Amino acid sequence: MARYEEQDGGSRYGDKQRRDRERSGDGRKKKGSRVGTFISTLLLVVALGVFGYSAFTLYGYYKEYKAGTDEYGNLNDKYVSIVPSAPGQDETAQTEASAMLTNVEELENPDTLESKVENAAKEEAVENGETQTLPVLKNPINFTELQSINEEIIGWLRIGALDISYPVAQAADNDYYLHRTFERVDNFAGCIFLNCDNTRYFTDQNTIVYGHNMKNGSMFGKLKEFEKQETYDSNPYFWIFTPEFIYQYRIFSCSVVNKIGDPYRTRFVTEDFQSFIEACQSGSMIDNGGVQVTTDDRIVTLSTCTGDDSTRLIVQGKLAHVYVSK
Repeated sequence: MARYEEQDGGSRYGDKQRRDRERSGDGRKKKGSRVGTFISTLLLVVALGVFGYSAFTLYGYYKEYKAGTDEYGNLNDKYVSIVPSAPGQDETAQTEASAMLTNVEELENPDTLESKVENAAKEEAVENGETQTLPVLKNPINFTELQSINEEIIGWLRIGALDISYPVAQAADNDYYLHRTFERVDNFAGCIFLNCDNTRYFTDQNTIVYGHNMKNGSMFGKLKEFEKQETYDSNPYFWIFTPEFIYQYRIFSCSVVNKIGDPYRTRFVTEDFQSFIEACQSGSMIDNGGVQVTTDDRIVTLSTCTGDDSTRLIVQGKLAHVYVSK
């Protein structure tokens, strides 16, 4: 009987130890559960914070894009609008009206352009010490109004194949218009701008025009389309309008280049210029159909980013025709 009671007491003692262990285990489980819940909550708060910050950032980008789109969206309606003279005016006015461009797209039609030039007067200009007779073309850009908004607007760029049509500004440095519009409003879309070291009259051996590669296709976002042969073949020209002259350029090269090098030089000695021309043509991704470029030509280089900070995409054209702006 004594042995049985001893055993029973031991049994009761063992049960107590077991219960103590279970309670201790429950405590550890509850403590671990609380820690896990805290970590989960913390991660959720961090995730919500990241999501909120990302949403705020995206909204900021959206606002910037919208502001840039709104400012540039109606440019052609506001500044590229010339109404021909009404019927019934005197013969001089009617002749002038026939030389007017009612839309820059008329420049993409050779027949229309030819008729405009044929009906226009001729004016003389001096180039390299020689007097030349140049055709006159009615300028479709309202530079008077544009320059009342910003006197640093020196031209207008039209690329028909890509439906690119923007004012071109020029500042004392190449930073000012990186993130300012043609109205001088802060916006990361910036403005199409002329290299500060170039003359505004586009007479340098190599004139450089910059624009951002915007994801929504604005500015120079569509310039990469010239990597495709069919885009080039559809219309291998671009135009630059200035208050004094209208320039037509024939595209001869599209290439990816180092952000530092000859494509960003404006003046060359003759031998270096020839080497530069040959390098441009050999590095081109398009077949230009045998366009001849010599050291007597004047080149415009359109430049934009590629997504690689060390390289740039450039599209280059040689001056094909000059018209006196009327």
